[in-house]
Amino acid sequence: MTNQDLISLIDELRALPKENEWVEFKTGNVTTNEKLGQYISGLSNAACIANKSFAYLVFGINDDTHEVEGTNYKFKNRKEGNEELELWIRRYLSPSIKFDHFTCDYETKYLEIFRISAAIGEPTNFKNYPFIRFDSSLTDLKKYPHYLRAIYNSQTDWSAQIVEKASIDDLDEDAIKVAKEKYKEKNINQPYYKDIDNWSPKTFLDKLKITVDGKITNTALILLGKPETAHYLSPAVAQITWKLDTEEKAYQHFNMPLYTEVNNVLAKIRNVNYKFFPDNQLVAAEVIKYDTEVILEALNNCIAHQDYSRHSRILLTEKINKLIFSNEGSFFEGTAEDYTAGEKTPNKYRNKWLADAMVNLNMIDSLGYGIHKMYKSQRKRYFPLPDYTKSTRDSVILEIYGHTIDENYSKLLIEKKDDLSLTEVILLDKVQKKLKITDDGAKLLKKKGLIEGRKPDYYISAKLAELTGQKANYTKNKGLDKEVYKGFVIKHIENHGFATREEINSILFNHLPDYKNDKQRKIYINNLIQEMARTTIVNVGTRIKSKWILKENIK
Repeated sequence: MTNQDLISLIDELRALPKENEWVEFKTGNVTTNEKLGQYISGLSNAACIANKSFAYLVFGINDDTHEVEGTNYKFKNRKEGNEELELWIRRYLSPSIKFDHFTCDYETKYLEIFRISAAIGEPTNFKNYPFIRFDSSLTDLKKYPHYLRAIYNSQTDWSAQIVEKASIDDLDEDAIKVAKEKYKEKNINQPYYKDIDNWSPKTFLDKLKITVDGKITNTALILLGKPETAHYLSPAVAQITWKLDTEEKAYQHFNMPLYTEVNNVLAKIRNVNYKFFPDNQLVAAEVIKYDTEVILEALNNCIAHQDYSRHSRILLTEKINKLIFSNEGSFFEGTAEDYTAGEKTPNKYRNKWLADAMVNLNMIDSLGYGIHKMYKSQRKRYFPLPDYTKSTRDSVILEIYGHTIDENYSKLLIEKKDDLSLTEVILLDKVQKKLKITDDGAKLLKKKGLIEGRKPDYYISAKLAELTGQKANYTKNKGLDKEVYKGFVIKHIENHGFATREEINSILFNHLPDYKNDKQRKIYINNLIQEMARTTIVNVGTRIKSKWILKENIK
């Protein structure tokens, strides 16, 4: 890699919101030889779990700020005893994996970069011991047997495996019939369309890539298996649980065949119409609470991307105002945000055989458009966008809102629907949810006059506040002018003769901007008092028990 290639790589890694399992930043010269070997093991294993081809260890980057600080670490100069450090580490890595070492001059700052190949088929060990990196911590991989299994299975598509004792008689005839009708609808323009009705079940299922030469796969059982054949999958689970968590409580389990059962799950959800009253329209805008296509898209994604080695069911929780979908396993390739614009196509799937079968049955889209379609639907219905922020390294959690968080946001989408791009809608959606946005995102919204405030505490702009009737919220977010706060303090002193720090806190605390936390408010008040002390007020008490009076009243 050229120096410019390395600079581009560094900028790409620095742009990540924070260090993650497969990227480690370090400054100075703080890593021992032993620790370096452990990091290579841990990062290699973490890259496999995160479905990345490589992990990176970079010396010279601040892990908190991602600022380039430079390093005095010199890998090539290091030895372990009389042996070159690189040879020593490679000797203790098992199985042998490829890692590359690069040096980079970044704007006069010296950096060292390790590019580490992901573990494949078995964990990467250092001195016969496997490590794993979670967040910023290096730990023992053996404590996490499900991650060990995931690494050992990283070359195996469980969904394509043959279930030797199962036969076509273990599949649901009605589900196969529905599948054939849907398949015909999808392939009406194909030259073989007229022959589909004459295909035997074996021919049809092989064409769908659900069976292999008539042999039953785990995919065939998940999608089309009879409920009583679940034992063939055990300890894996092919089940969706619907849970009602409102003022009323209820639940129901839905088992195989999941291909048809998703419609029964859909029927359990309470779906009503929702009305908005935009300020610039005389007629209410009425939309259904949940788009049925969005629900099916979310459920089918859960089925396709579930990590069945975790032996868990898919969970759909119905709240008063939203649906929460949860399936085991992190995002297999990239993040949810990568797919919002509909421009990214996944290169691989956790369950490729299952995913291909579901594409053939028109249950999911092979090009990664599913999330994009959900975003477009929610925007079209003026609701908050799908939210994946509760997801963890172990599970994907999707929240679909059934009404507004802030009705003025929905009014904004109605009133400016032709002026906002999907990117701007996504960014504004994050602002209303009090989520972080990137510097480039903030720059874009500020340039169009959509938001104000300082990183990370952005809020809707005065222009949009006027448009959407959020003037009161705007004032609460932006806060009052500093002279107004000073006036509150002076008025209190004029009325009561003096003011203690506790009294000043009480006067000002709830008038400060909403985005400030308690600590930030105390700091702001302290700075305000110090500024007033230079011109207007004086403390005649002690430092601990202050008693502020007006300077003009000193005799």
